[in-house]
Amino acid sequence: MARNIEPATLVKLMKRYYPNAYCALDHRNAEDLLIATILSAQCTDERVNLVTKVLFAEYPDMPSMAKAPIETLESIVRPTGFYKNKAKNIKATAEFLTQYYGGKVPSDFDVLVTLPGVGRKTANVVMGNAYDVPTGVVVDTHVGRLSRRMGLTKHEDPEKVEKDLQKVIQKKDWIMFSHWLIWHGRKICKARTPLCESCFLDDLCPKKIT
Repeated sequence: MARNIEPATLVKLMKRYYPNAYCALDHRNAEDLLIATILSAQCTDERVNLVTKVLFAEYPDMPSMAKAPIETLESIVRPTGFYKNKAKNIKATAEFLTQYYGGKVPSDFDVLVTLPGVGRKTANVVMGNAYDVPTGVVVDTHVGRLSRRMGLTKHEDPEKVEKDLQKVIQKKDWIMFSHWLIWHGRKICKARTPLCESCFLDDLCPKKIT
């Protein structure tokens, strides 16, 4: 059992095995992606995609979402959990963006993190996947878990994990790195039963089970 995985080698192998990795949240634009990412907190991407299909059909843009009755929003987003807070944040964000940005999501990280229900993770998702700007590394449950398991960080806090990853992963790979780890976590490096015998990193990974 190894040791320490070399970040450059990890990136090279991830590129090879997951060349078509992409954001699993269905979206047409930055506005869709922002709302979908807010809804993704403590919820699977699959469920979010089912909910946003209904939500965006009823309210296709920020102005219409801003005018939506809060009770209707709550009813639609309820399957994603924490629906009252999520509906409140979505409506407040839609109102703000409609009033100050013409209903569009600005490509400005500092503005994004001030929106209701938006933190570093959500801002990084939007900046990276909607605008192709690597403002940071998206750290979700999979990314945090795999980063610890591979010995890239010892931290549990997502922002501390992100800082550790930014030190060892080149900025040009920040956006895709999250997609690679998420895909790998879903397909191979599962939380309870990692398929180490089927993993292309088997001889390199320290396998720090956390």
